[in-house]
Amino acid sequence: MSSINYDIALLTESKYVDPIETDWYIDQVLKEDGLVKAELEKFGYNVLIVDWADKSIDWTQFKVCIFRTIWDYFHRFEEFSAWLEKVKTKTQFVNTIDQIIWNVDKHYLKDLDKKGIPIVDTVFIEVMDKRSLVEIVRSSGWKKVVLKPCVSGGGRHTYLLTDDSIEAYEEIFSDLIRNESMMIQPFVESITDKGEVSHIVIAGNYAHSILKLAKKGDYRVQDDFGGSVHEYTASEQEIEFAENAAKACQPLPSYARIDVVWGASSELLIGEVELIEPELWFRNYPKSAELLAIEIQSQIKAQV
Repeated sequence: MSSINYDIALLTESKYVDPIETDWYIDQVLKEDGLVKAELEKFGYNVLIVDWADKSIDWTQFKVCIFRTIWDYFHRFEEFSAWLEKVKTKTQFVNTIDQIIWNVDKHYLKDLDKKGIPIVDTVFIEVMDKRSLVEIVRSSGWKKVVLKPCVSGGGRHTYLLTDDSIEAYEEIFSDLIRNESMMIQPFVESITDKGEVSHIVIAGNYAHSILKLAKKGDYRVQDDFGGSVHEYTASEQEIEFAENAAKACQPLPSYARIDVVWGASSELLIGEVELIEPELWFRNYPKSAELLAIEIQSQIKAQV
């Protein structure tokens, strides 16, 4: 590292720190973080894009560390959890450490449901559950379900199951449930034709939305699996829905991505609320990067 004293860290994973070779995916990651970095630098801050797992970093130098593209943490969760515990006393996290710990585990959906935020129906399966996958799915009454870990991202161990295919996943499920909690949700049919909308909320206020569509024949909307991103104009109802979901995540998050799908009666339902490392599509809406920078500046000023 150089001798520069940095004010702000944008947390990423190692492959996005000064890569020698890039592709379209890495290029858009670099653009995203570059937009946030540039907006923060307009306020006079020295900003470093840094691998969260870099053991050479002195974390006390940073006024804040902002979780951005740490898309390897769920593959290294024990290491990541230990890192959080070590670093939490040395700097301030955005979003806060309590929110990060709460949000990495999708059990948080229970809390949102208790607060009256409509979510996709969810059955949680705890570690070492002795039931078979067939038994669990059939007891739910759902004919088509999505199975995934409670701590995950990027489609890791996410499977679409039908009554005819459940048994083929018994061994995978048995291996996973020995070490981590899982969950099933009914497959939301609207995803295949209407897609999923991500609403970005900065400091409790709506910023922008994008529509994610899966490629033909698939249900996964992530671009990792061929999904595509489109402009989307949110209605007043959708904006209110997204802001209410963000405000249910107390303390109020500095940023939140509210993923919303349409239920069987076209009702709005929360798929996920991402507070830790969400893609926020600043490349589509650069103004939102400025809004985040303004929020970060206000937090730094509040420290003084």
